[in-house]
Amino acid sequence: MLAVDYPFLDIFWTMFIFFCWVIFIWLLIMVLLDNFRRQDHSGWAKASWTLFVIFVPLIGVLIYMIARPQTTEPMLT
Repeated sequence: MLAVDYPFLDIFWTMFIFFCWVIFIWLLIMVLLDNFRRQDHSGWAKASWTLFVIFVPLIGVLIYMIARPQTTEPMLT
């Protein structure tokens, strides 16, 4: 009887939102790991990026991914 009040498109939308949330959390963790593994950032730069990503998560992650310089080593090995 519970499935009668919850149509298929609502289930699909809930799954989509859940997986978007998981992807965002994963991206946030990867950005923080990349930030702390970088050798070209000073301690203040790492602290600033970390605070920026924590307090403004969506904008912070997107700006970090766009603004960080390319390195020859991959982000995670």
